[in-house]
Amino acid sequence: MRIIFSVSFLVLILWTAIMLSTQSKPIETGKQPLVWTSDDNPLRKEQIDLFNKLHPDLSLKLDPVNQGMEKVIVQSLAGVGPDLIDCRDAAQLSAYVDSGIAWDVTDQLKASGINLESDAWKCMLPMTTRNGRDYAVPTNSAVNAIWINKATFEEEGVPIPTGPLTWEEFIKVAERMTKRDAKGKPIRFGFLMDWWNWPHFFFGFGGRVYNEDGTKCTIDSEESIAALTFMHDLVYKYKVCPSAVDEASMSSAGGWGSGTINLFGSGRGAMALGGRWWLANLRQIPDLNLSAIESPYAKERLFSRAGRTTIINSASPRRELALKFLIYLASPEYANLVNDQADGIAAFKKYTEGSRFDTNPKYPNEDYNAVWRDATEFAYGNPDSPFVNSARVQRIIDKAIDLVRIDAQSPRVALTNAAKEINLAIKENLAERPDLAKKYKEVTGAESP
Repeated sequence: MRIIFSVSFLVLILWTAIMLSTQSKPIETGKQPLVWTSDDNPLRKEQIDLFNKLHPDLSLKLDPVNQGMEKVIVQSLAGVGPDLIDCRDAAQLSAYVDSGIAWDVTDQLKASGINLESDAWKCMLPMTTRNGRDYAVPTNSAVNAIWINKATFEEEGVPIPTGPLTWEEFIKVAERMTKRDAKGKPIRFGFLMDWWNWPHFFFGFGGRVYNEDGTKCTIDSEESIAALTFMHDLVYKYKVCPSAVDEASMSSAGGWGSGTINLFGSGRGAMALGGRWWLANLRQIPDLNLSAIESPYAKERLFSRAGRTTIINSASPRRELALKFLIYLASPEYANLVNDQADGIAAFKKYTEGSRFDTNPKYPNEDYNAVWRDATEFAYGNPDSPFVNSARVQRIIDKAIDLVRIDAQSPRVALTNAAKEINLAIKENLAERPDLAKKYKEVTGAESP
């Protein structure tokens, strides 16, 4: 297995080097180039333009193609990787740190007056820091809340929720707002959600993927099962959310659009679970009258955290120049731009306080910005385990969630099977990694699970 991996790895390095060497060289502009690997969200252009304006000696370019973590690691180890690399979770940061790709910028940030521990949202620190050392700066922060389409409530004569609500209260409202025609065909659902948002429900119900030290998968706990059962019930018991069949029907029907954001924006959902970043789409819909409230929770006031951080490629010959971009991410100019764009919210708390954030004159109807700021205090990210490949774990969990989503397996069976498979993956990984096996024994006193 190791021989196959090594050969494949070498082939990837050779292929990457050949492909990059055959690419045409950019025209020399007299500016130092920087390459940022991030998504191709249209908002990136304005963020890049502002950086280049503030640094006329640099030319930052976006590379949205090479986002795969494995590809970035291979390119970086081959000496042809990007200068700046986005991370979307703690597991990605760990992979970049462990592979030596992420540059330790602790001292550089301190010299620039940037203190992540005191200034950044606490929920973002697992994506910036490892073993007391800083490797990344957050680009934004995002947390879920409940979107409300006020027009649908006014149409039905139902009072617009102001929150906070319990899940029981929420279901009653969602039931009143669900509307079907005489044949039972859905016209509007009371609530829309993406099933990949399962961590939001799990955290609020007290569920976790691993135990505290990451040595065991606990996704089959009673709390996690209760959370997934609740998601299933929203669809199949209370019928306030669309099933997989409903989703397919809505996406193919004329005027329905596709995707949760578009379905909500078109009035096919009265409420929806989502982030402030939805506004990048929703602002394009004329006369859409919205509100937002904090999400209900069952046991713990915790809400799923999303967002991005950016690291510097330690092998980049321009890493000192790339440091200017990390400093830019902590600047008021960038923070205000993120807030105005609604690309989540600024990752540094002080830039979300006061009227500058609460009210944007360009969008005066958005009087609910404080909801996102206040919820971020209780944002929580899914931790990773150092003893197992996070990508493999994600595939296992995605499969379990999808089986429940299509009503092919009960939440208990799906999560029990997933936990067994993940714990087996931990055991197999320890057998192949003596370094991890040693660390596991130091933590647990045992050789393996």
